[in-house]
Amino acid sequence: MRNLLSGNKISFVVCGLVLSSSMAFAADSIDSAFKEGKVSGSLGLYGEKHDFKDGAKDSGFGNGQATVAFETGSFYGFSAKAEFKGNLYLGEVENDNYDDAYANHSLMTEAYVKYAVDGFFLSAGRQAIDLEWLGDYNESVVAGITAIPDTVVVLGYTDRQAESGIDTSADFTEITEKGAYVLDVKYTGLEGIEFNPYAYSAPDVADFYGLKTTFTSDYFGVIAHYAVSSEDTQDDGSIGHVELNTTLAGISGAVGYIKTDKDVGAGSMPAYGDNISPFDTGNRTYDPDARTVYGSLGYTVLDVELGALYGVTTYDTDDKKEKELNLTATYPITESLTAAVLYGDVNEDSADTEYNDDNYVLASVEYTF
Repeated sequence: MRNLLSGNKISFVVCGLVLSSSMAFAADSIDSAFKEGKVSGSLGLYGEKHDFKDGAKDSGFGNGQATVAFETGSFYGFSAKAEFKGNLYLGEVENDNYDDAYANHSLMTEAYVKYAVDGFFLSAGRQAIDLEWLGDYNESVVAGITAIPDTVVVLGYTDRQAESGIDTSADFTEITEKGAYVLDVKYTGLEGIEFNPYAYSAPDVADFYGLKTTFTSDYFGVIAHYAVSSEDTQDDGSIGHVELNTTLAGISGAVGYIKTDKDVGAGSMPAYGDNISPFDTGNRTYDPDARTVYGSLGYTVLDVELGALYGVTTYDTDDKKEKELNLTATYPITESLTAAVLYGDVNEDSADTEYNDDNYVLASVEYTF
């Protein structure tokens, strides 16, 4: 499940390349490292409104957000970054709608120290992560090796995690009693092909293993992905994903199929973050015996990026269905000011979910600096 209006986090791979190359701008003293540091951030307004057709109360809220971050320059390979996010209540449809989405009004989302030399980087503290089954902000230690030709190897450990964006904010909480470990490898030595094998381990909970292969050509692209989980407290899970995508005459399109294990679905794999489900909501994508078929189109006209995504998930032994439609529009008012709108329509056969027959609108305006 993903919010299509939320900002993307920097992946470990990109982070590693940036850190390795940043050595060229090393400061000659600690004072210079701070003076040459960079301030960044954003100011934004966000609102969402849900209209439930099954008799449940409608919901919605508005939020104002400010983000301020400071990253020092590099001093003998060392640098540091801190980021703060603040939220401002701007109203709600029903009592507690806002509090259900925002557990706090302010949060230090990033606070880490990193060390980088050519071919290696190490980062420790609160930091943004975007890997296949690990996302959001994590209190973690990450090591990356970029010295191997065409290969990036990432090793990481995370203890606590928090989700924070313009649309939601949660406090840092313990992932498991013993945390979680990750090994992620990306190899791009063959033209147009990326191999991404990975392994995760959450002691006393589950181990995950998978391989994601991405093929890209001038005419089309293919994603083939399969993962399994070895569970400690339930049966093992699995998930497979295949997608074919292309761009013709400025129109991008994709079709895909996702299949989970018949008994336990994807198991514990989506618990700490996910990137397979293409939907904004996607309640049933990882459920037991879930079979999802989806298609998407994208086109830019007069600088407005338009997107449409529709999918049907058949799940459970009774072949229940969840249907979801996402329509998006994003307009760059200036290079730094962007407006975005998402319309969602989710309809489920099952009546035991709050998202049964839900029409909703998400809207944001955000200035970044």
